[in-house]
Amino acid sequence: MKGIQWRRFLLLMTAVMLWWGCSPAEARENSSASCSESGLDTTNTKVDATIQFDEYAKGDYVRIRSDMTVTLPLHQWRLARNLTHSEDSREYRIAMHCLLRGSDNSEHNEEWRTQDPVVSFKGDKVHVDYESLAVITNYNEIQLGPWDIKRQGGKTWQVFLHPHALQKADWEHVDADLGGLHFNDRSGLASSSTEKELVWQHNPPTSIQLEVDLPWQRSWILSYSQSSWSTAGVAAWWVCASIVIALAALRTQRESRAGATGRPSDGPTQAVLQWAVLSGAVALMLILLNSQKPVSPHGYALVCIAAGLALILVARPWCASALVTDVPRTAKDAGATVAPASLAAQRRRQAHAVIGSASAVAAVGLLVALAPELFGLPPTLVSKGAPTVSSEIGYVLVGLATVWLWLAAMTAWAWRFGREGALLPAAWTARWDKAPVRCAAVVSALLAVVAAGLLAYLVWDSENQWKRVTWLTDQNTGAKHGQYVSHYLGGFAGTELTWVFSYSWVLTGVALLALLHIRARSPRPRSGRKREMPALGPEGPDLLLTAVVFAFTAGLQGASLAGNSAQYSLWLILNIASLFAVLTAGRRWSVLSELGPTFYVKRLSTKKRRRALMAKAHEYRSVNHQLELLDQGRVEGVTREQLEGQLHGLRRWLVGGCGQRNPPDHISVLETALAWGPDRHWWANAVHTARLAFCFGLPASAVLLYLKLRDPWDLLQLTSEPTGIPGVVASLIAYQVAWAAAGFVLGALWRLLPGRRSVVRAWSVTFAYAVPACLAVLLNRFTDVDFTILLFYSVLMLTILTLTSIWMDTSTFRKERQYWPSRFALLLSIYQLRGFSGQVAWLLAQVGAAAAIYHEVARG
Repeated sequence: MKGIQWRRFLLLMTAVMLWWGCSPAEARENSSASCSESGLDTTNTKVDATIQFDEYAKGDYVRIRSDMTVTLPLHQWRLARNLTHSEDSREYRIAMHCLLRGSDNSEHNEEWRTQDPVVSFKGDKVHVDYESLAVITNYNEIQLGPWDIKRQGGKTWQVFLHPHALQKADWEHVDADLGGLHFNDRSGLASSSTEKELVWQHNPPTSIQLEVDLPWQRSWILSYSQSSWSTAGVAAWWVCASIVIALAALRTQRESRAGATGRPSDGPTQAVLQWAVLSGAVALMLILLNSQKPVSPHGYALVCIAAGLALILVARPWCASALVTDVPRTAKDAGATVAPASLAAQRRRQAHAVIGSASAVAAVGLLVALAPELFGLPPTLVSKGAPTVSSEIGYVLVGLATVWLWLAAMTAWAWRFGREGALLPAAWTARWDKAPVRCAAVVSALLAVVAAGLLAYLVWDSENQWKRVTWLTDQNTGAKHGQYVSHYLGGFAGTELTWVFSYSWVLTGVALLALLHIRARSPRPRSGRKREMPALGPEGPDLLLTAVVFAFTAGLQGASLAGNSAQYSLWLILNIASLFAVLTAGRRWSVLSELGPTFYVKRLSTKKRRRALMAKAHEYRSVNHQLELLDQGRVEGVTREQLEGQLHGLRRWLVGGCGQRNPPDHISVLETALAWGPDRHWWANAVHTARLAFCFGLPASAVLLYLKLRDPWDLLQLTSEPTGIPGVVASLIAYQVAWAAAGFVLGALWRLLPGRRSVVRAWSVTFAYAVPACLAVLLNRFTDVDFTILLFYSVLMLTILTLTSIWMDTSTFRKERQYWPSRFALLLSIYQLRGFSGQVAWLLAQVGAAAAIYHEVARG
């Protein structure tokens, strides 16, 4: 038995050696020999070829589509039957290589295929339909099917029919659909020519060539994307963002130090200031590293490992401000007091857990970077041949360590902001205080899983990319493929860090929310014997923080749909300015502003008085409902004069609370109650509307993702980009953050926004977003770039905020929910029939507009 097993083992090893011994070059030689002996290239072989240019298919860039159909007698070519084999079989690859590539074994980097060539048999004929795509996103030469496309200069591109096989075949029909682009038939052999199309019949393929001029808009966008101005636009955005964050934090700090407001200590403000400086510096560092070509993986690893470790140490997730540690969150915590010595020991344990974990991971990465010979790597970490197992381990260790450090840095900053701003659940902070080592170990393991998942996806995606580029050339093994593996493993950290940090705007939003929350929680000052009034909304620095949160979330997500990074800085400033403009109008035309400041003291300053307002609003609805029934003859025992007298009494109660001011006749106690909202403090209103907008935004996010991936080209990119599927998940989170942030701003400014109806408040917030969006639409119109997706996003935001505002009104009267069979019935009682029909008509108009735009986008 042992002898049989040894013989089987030797046979297996022999087979493996023979497989490795047949190099890709030998395989290609065999393929070429088979092609030359087959007699494939004769006039009995018929070929039809089409090339199509579409300047609107991909928005900013021109997409090219090639369709080639080959028809040949089945018995003429002995390899024709091999085309029916599996696409992964060697026989199929040899036959298809002979048919489409001939002696060409080059890598087609710009060519994409939605499917393998379609092979069909009809009688004694075999038909092969070969489709491929390309998009002009750079100035590289494009090999697309039988076509070669090169940039001649300026906006002119040369197109050659240059097949590497079937040159002696009969090219019956060759069609060039230029889609309205300017062109010139350089061959002079076209059998027909129109404004959009050239046709050649029975011409030798090498004689067919033409020139195509891209529109100036597409040429300008292409030139901009390839120039340093594009990088400068991104850098300007980060610098502008850091300045805006710093100014907002400095204004908050200046007010706190003035001591006039009794606001909290500088702890949260200092954290935000540090993040403003560091985020801008790190972004510029990444831009410089990615723009300097080439940067060796060795230098990249050293810089990024040091930067990741520094970000963790500066974040200091073991810190917490005095306000957070001193103010108890629950009654149970009120009696518990932590001694200073015990608190210091607790912080030391947390610091040791964080620093120990980060240092250990950094040490692993530095071991590979500083001693690469231990893993069989050269000093630059750039392997010129196929990597060995030890060198692959080295690449994996240094990449995972670098990415882990940056993920840990983002997590540390998020924890710092959440802890400083009292945003975290009490159970989380208690567990962190009690068992920091265990918490650090769990978080480290989770981050390691995320980093490993990103690496696994990169490997899978890169191998797909290699198979696409080297299709039919049998280069899935050998030195060239090994060098490619070394390249993408060595560039893992650079690819992922840039992608991860591009979403750090979410962290910026968390930082600003933390600062806003800690200020909202702090006690407001009392002046003499005056009773403390509830705040109508964020004021002074808090209002600026709210505007910046809106600009960094909902505004920035819209800017990303505009398609030009140069707009980001301007978009950020315009979002903030337009929101302040809306609030300026609100100070004059909002319901509570028109009632005057005396009304706040007499009718809203205490819980009892607010309860009285809600009772008056309930009475107002009841009287109006009885008036409707009286007009219909469905109520008895009461006269119109009595009901109108009750309405006059409610009006006198409202006017009596305004002092010397006479409020407008169109404002009632119902509008006043709805303008106040469901909660006492504006922060609670903001959190409430953020949750509602998050839920209402889920279908909108799904639709946006569908539109983003509906095109076959987009699906190809999804499986051929290093961050394809992770990018889809990140986009879903980004959309939800944008909806929730827009809802948060709506709730925070609920009492300050103009308009009697809640839907008008939703329109006001959308208007603040729409100002830069309209300017972007004008720019896109000028550059002939599709802007329907941006318009669709704007309509979706308006619809989501409208639904949120309507739901907010039902929450204002939530204590009456028990008296109504459904929330819909409660809503009908609030708006009455005519008001409700108007709200429904307005909402349906928005949904109809969104559906029309969706149909236009999906059709395009």
